[in-house]
Amino acid sequence: MNRNRFIYKCTDCGREYGNRETVYLCPSCSAANSLSEPPAGVLNVFYDYPGVRKKNPGFSILKKSGYIDLLPIASVDSLPPLRVGNTPLYTLNSVGGERVDFRLHLKDDSQNPTWSFKDRASALVSAYARENGLGTIVTASTGNAGSSLAGICASQGQRTVVIVPEKAPLAKLTQIIMYGATLVPVKGTYDEAFDLSVSASSEFGWYNRNTAYNPLTIEGKKTVSFELYDQLKYTVPDRIFVPVGDGVIISGIYKGFEDLLLLNIIDRMPVIVAVQSENSDNLVRNLPAKKFSVVPSSTLADSISVDIPRNFLMTRRYMQKYGGEAVTVTDEEILGASSLLSRTTGLFAEPAASAAFAGLLLYRHNNRIRENSDNVVMLTGSGLKDLKAVSGTVRMPQSIHPAVEELRNLFR
Repeated sequence: MNRNRFIYKCTDCGREYGNRETVYLCPSCSAANSLSEPPAGVLNVFYDYPGVRKKNPGFSILKKSGYIDLLPIASVDSLPPLRVGNTPLYTLNSVGGERVDFRLHLKDDSQNPTWSFKDRASALVSAYARENGLGTIVTASTGNAGSSLAGICASQGQRTVVIVPEKAPLAKLTQIIMYGATLVPVKGTYDEAFDLSVSASSEFGWYNRNTAYNPLTIEGKKTVSFELYDQLKYTVPDRIFVPVGDGVIISGIYKGFEDLLLLNIIDRMPVIVAVQSENSDNLVRNLPAKKFSVVPSSTLADSISVDIPRNFLMTRRYMQKYGGEAVTVTDEEILGASSLLSRTTGLFAEPAASAAFAGLLLYRHNNRIRENSDNVVMLTGSGLKDLKAVSGTVRMPQSIHPAVEELRNLFR
């Protein structure tokens, strides 16, 4: 097995580490981490880009191989048998029934096996564990990452432990149990579940999937960038609107396009817009801050409800390096965007995913979208994941007797 094709590099100090052993955080930078701030020492994965470029002289060859030379595994055969990725990209020329002078692309990752973008990360973590003989895989989750890992590992016959806040959405907890994982609800927040999962990895020797802790999760999530480039006929979009919680999805999208930059396949980075709820803005609000501060999250969009964004430092560096943008939206705007999206496109996204669409609507309202530009909205999870959050916007009609006269009166 070829295990020398990539290295780990610390986002903060730049120190490099080989891949002979499982590595999570940079030992040097993470030594002083506290529970009240985003962790330092998050690692990124880098490849022999000149070697990859020589072997793959063009994107089409890279795609044909399943991007294996840009993945930290030995073979695509180690990936789960479920179809992960290659999700639809819908192109529209109207928003809410009104024609617009730009192109709107909706990347629907709710079409992944467990109806979540998180399957991209889970698939790669599962494949790595399979190739390296790692047993139980543990993760902390507000629901999507846990149900994703549980489903993906069920297809691979791997044991999974998922630690969640006890108030996580019932639909996601049901998924986790149905997939056969061991569910551990905790009386606390996601951040507390995260810390417990890290302690469990140390105590029991479990392999940890946590985002912004396991560097391979970003490698899984970056594959959406390759797909976007392919689906947009080898062009780079002008803007990508991304819902943000921990900052791992947005970092993954940056990483995918950065890989293509390093291979000289593309010559520019898209403008990536981080969208957060005003009620959970701990990443966006701290971008210009000299000292990180926490405001307890209270958004209804549970998947992006985070007090301490674990991938904050990497996200900020990517956004500063490549000119990223940030915006916050209200929970009311998120629900409105979810409703508009559903009834005008037939795509029912959970609130966390709808936040990205709300961000685009706000940009449009403020005339910030250039004519004839290409704009992608990342829809990262199905609305069926969290029905409770949208229940207040749904009015169930009263029943009628099965008679034509009553139906006639209803529509009169």
